[in-house]
Amino acid sequence: MTVSEFPPNLRSMTEWESIMSAVALGLTGDKDKGRAALDSCWDSTSGVEHAQRCVIAHYLADLQPSIEDEVVWDEVALSEHAHVTDEDLASLGMQSAAHLAASLHLNLGDGYLRQGRVAAAGVQLAAGLDACGALPTDGYGALIRSGLDRLQHRIREAARH
Repeated sequence: MTVSEFPPNLRSMTEWESIMSAVALGLTGDKDKGRAALDSCWDSTSGVEHAQRCVIAHYLADLQPSIEDEVVWDEVALSEHAHVTDEDLASLGMQSAAHLAASLHLNLGDGYLRQGRVAAAGVQLAAGLDACGALPTDGYGALIRSGLDRLQHRIREAARH
């Protein structure tokens, strides 16, 4: 039996297992293997699997060799997120799809700033700060809030020059 023959609920769990294994591979420091594994996961998704595509793109962005490619994947992740529901991410232990929004805006804002696109970075910072209310009060929430604070400082510094 192939994964495509599994019932939809089991197929989704299998897809998430593959995706999270690819994410873990990318986080080990082997960017090439991680990127290849995530590319394979991306190729196995369809246009309606927004949650999977959002997560894949979010992690693929960080594995790109150029800032231009990184920003493209960050834009894809944010675009896919617009179609993600809480139920879509429940199997990952996420209580709310909104928990991802601030992180996605943070990453895109950082990418824009590194490209020299200060105004676009500011737009993403504002959206990220607006999304902070949905963040949990745990370590993840603190990490994202701290990242947004640092991005805000960096944008202010860039605007001065």
